[in-house]
Order: sequence, then structure tokens, then C-alpha cells
Amino acid sequence: MPGTFDSSIEKIRCKQLFHNLPVAMLVEHALANKEGYLASTGSLVARTGKYTGRSPNDKFTVEEDLTKNDIAWGKINVPFSEEKFDALLNRILGYLEDKPVYVTDSFCGADTKYTLPIRFITQFAWHSLFVKQLFIRPDAEEMKAFAPGFTVVCAPNFHCDPERDGTNSEAAIILNFKRRVVLIAGSQYAGELKKSAFSVMNYLMPKANVFSMHCSANMGKAGDTALFFGLSGTGKTTLSADPLRRLIGDDQHGWSENGVFNFEGGCYAKMIKLSKEKEPQIWDAMKFGSVLENVLIDDKTRVPDYDSEIYTENTRGAYPLDYIPGAVIPSIGDHPRAVIFLTADAFGVLPPVAKLDPHMASYHFMSGYTSKLAGTERGIVEPQTTFSSCFGEPFLPLSPVKYAEMLAEKVRRHGSTVWLVNTGWAGGSYGVGKRMDITLTRAIITAILDGSLKDAEFKLHPIFNVWVPTSCNGVDAHLLDPRSMWADKEAYDKTAKDLASRFVKNFSKFKDATAEIIAAGPKA
Repeated sequence: MPGTFDSSIEKIRCKQLFHNLPVAMLVEHALANKEGYLASTGSLVARTGKYTGRSPNDKFTVEEDLTKNDIAWGKINVPFSEEKFDALLNRILGYLEDKPVYVTDSFCGADTKYTLPIRFITQFAWHSLFVKQLFIRPDAEEMKAFAPGFTVVCAPNFHCDPERDGTNSEAAIILNFKRRVVLIAGSQYAGELKKSAFSVMNYLMPKANVFSMHCSANMGKAGDTALFFGLSGTGKTTLSADPLRRLIGDDQHGWSENGVFNFEGGCYAKMIKLSKEKEPQIWDAMKFGSVLENVLIDDKTRVPDYDSEIYTENTRGAYPLDYIPGAVIPSIGDHPRAVIFLTADAFGVLPPVAKLDPHMASYHFMSGYTSKLAGTERGIVEPQTTFSSCFGEPFLPLSPVKYAEMLAEKVRRHGSTVWLVNTGWAGGSYGVGKRMDITLTRAIITAILDGSLKDAEFKLHPIFNVWVPTSCNGVDAHLLDPRSMWADKEAYDKTAKDLASRFVKNFSKFKDATAEIIAAGPKA
């Protein structure tokens, strides 16, 4: 195996190989290996140690002749040498030789024209269960002819040596597009498995003229599709799991000439503060076959405590799409009628909803403003203001401008309406104001999707330069004006101007933006 890599089953060297085990057997193996335990709901519960979120400072991309002129190199896409990659790959494969190994073959991409077969080679049975539930399962005939287009090797208990391996710590997530391999080492956080596949698709899909998107999607009774863009914790999963609409997917999609399609076959929802009343579909999905990450479980009753942050605020639940009643399978929809940008504004100054014209839409998509929420990345313990281009910059191998151009072209061609929805704070900044109530946000989303909000009267916000409705079905009118929610109006004005200036400063990096797009932004 040294010097080359072949992910065909007969080439994998290990103590014992378990290939494409069914869900029940993977649960049995995880329990027998003491990787986790069962909750009262039947979910498998696992803890991920010190890594309870993604580790962006440990992510690298191999720089080689095939892709070196395509990748947007910088703080997001940090170059890694081919020689170092090959050496580390061989070290990891050698580490796995005396251990049991679990292999799961999956598809990424529900539209068969763009499907990527991915082979996941994992050290833990529960990681194999995770990807089996999160991605699309080949049927019996497809399994016979399965040939991986990419391979992910995950060895969470292998600790890198930064001096020897060229990494920043004991953990590493390294993408190699030339060899079509992803290495994950030193981190047990399962989200690295799904996000590495997303990064791969974000490189491959635009080359096939497919707009790859960090968004959730659902479908109305009439077949109308809606997209929800946003970073982790802004509500993509929660808002797309609507009992009155059919779920297409909760996180990662492509928009082709044929419409929208899910990259995945499952969901990865935040569990913190989960309640049956507010999120009944996700609550009911926590049953046998689902995976709970870092959720506190009562020692005696095994009942999950979804309110606890003892391990992390970023508690997670993974489950297959068919655990959601009425989910669209195969998960494909028409061109979206509504495109919704979700932001969790920790300043508490953005309106709960605003309509965006095409130039405003380009500005806010390229800005990707939100607040990173506690636990979604290592070291984040309270909301922090961030601008993440395209609402997913950590996963974009190409320039953000490329994805923004694709969005603008799709929206223009298919006549989609674009909205900015604040799921963050109101009445004051974080620590003073309160988080938007989900019932308020759901009422706004309903008004967008049933078309009633489109016909409302709008006023241009004097600072943020977006169109704010003066009324919305099911929402008290005063709640639509963020300034009216602040007791200290001067404090609101000062804070709003502060955030506007941050928008302007961030956007200055886009040197090629048109004058019309720049003018569509906030006024500092």
C-alpha cells in the first residue's frame, strides 16, 4: 500500500473489514465497541471528546498541478504539499492495519446526472452509521457496480505530529482533488465527514454548471420550492422541517438546469433546546437508527436532556430523510420560487424580514452576514459577528464571486424572489435583547411562501437599505420595526450604524463588484 492508494475492498488492509453493514448491525457494533449507548428513544448516543465542532484551522487542500489555478488559496483554503499528504496517508493506513475498519458506500447528489459515489473508510462503527444515515444509499443493483469517485478516510484516534506531518495540531482534514481522497484525523466530530463531502461537491458541481449551495429546501403542496440559506444555527434545518410542507433537504443542495436537488439523504440538526411543541418532526426523528452527538442523557432513565449544554451548545442529531413524514424522495424539486437568506444578528438591529432586489440580493449573498453561534466551531463560546461569503465560505474551494455569479444568473432566469430573514436577536444586542421566537419566524416564512408578503407595503430602511414590510399576516406590525423594539432608540441608531460600517468594511474586499451592487448595501 505505501506509495499508492486503492480504495477497492480487496486492497484495504486491516484487522477486520466490515463492508456496508445494515443500520441495526452498525448500532450493535457501536455498542459492543463501547463507542456509545442507547437513549430511551432508541437513538445511538456518542460523544466526540474535545472536538465538539468543526476545526477550520486544521483544514487543508493539497496544492497540485490539476487544481492549483482553480482554488481560492488563502485562510480558508490552506495549501498542503503532495509529498506531505502521501506520507500522512501512508501513516494513517498503517495505523489502521491492526484495527477493525468499517466501509460504507454512499451516493452524494440525488439527481443521477450529477451523483458522486463516495466510499467512507472509518475507524468507528458509529461514524459509519452516521454517513449511512446522512448520505444516499445505493440500492442492491447500484451496489454491485459501485465504484468510488471519491474516498474519505477517517481515523479519529490517529493523532498527527505537526512537526512531522506539516499540520497545525493533532487534527487534520485534508482534501486532495487530484487523488480524489479526503483524510480526516484526530477529530471524532462527525460533522467533518459531511462537510468534507460538501467541500468536494462545491468544487466539482460548478464545473458541471450546477450551482452548489449551503441551504435547506422544501416544497409546498403545489410543488413550489423554497431555499433557506444560512450558516449553522441560523435555522436552516428547523425552518425547512415544516409540517405543512415537504422536506427536500436540510443543508446542501445543487441548482441545475432541471431544478434543485439534495446532495444528501439525511439531516444533521442542532438539538439544543429541542422541543416537541416547536419542532415536532425533528423530535419524532430521534428514534432507533438516528445518532445523537454530545447530548446529555440521564444515567438511570436514558432520557435525553436537550436543554443541557454540559458538553457543548452544538449538540446534534443525525437521521435519514425518510424519518421526516412526507419528505421528498428522491429529493428533487423545481426551480425555487423563494430564496431566503437566514442570519442570526447578534447586534439585534436587523429587521426580522426584508425584501431584496437583485442588487441587494447579490450584496447580501456575497457578504453572508451572521453571528457564529456557540459550539459550531472550536473556541466559539458566545455569538460572534462574522461575514461568511455565500453563507458557507469555509466550504468553498473556488472564489466566492463564482458562486455569487451563479446565484444571480439562476434568480434572474427563473424569477425567484429573495428575502433576508433575521433569526437572531431583537430589542437589544446579545445579552440584553431576546432571541427571535420561532413562532414569529415561522409566521414570516409562511407569509413569504404563500405569496401574501410580496404584496405588502414596504419602506426602505434608512441604514440597512433593504425593503422592510409595514405589515405581515400573523405578525404584530410593531415587531417588524427593529428600532421600535429597543427601549433606547439612540442606542439602536448607534449600534445599527456600527453594524452597517462592518458591512461596508467587509465588502471592500470585493474589488470586482459593480457600482450597482456596492450601492445596494448598508449606509455607514
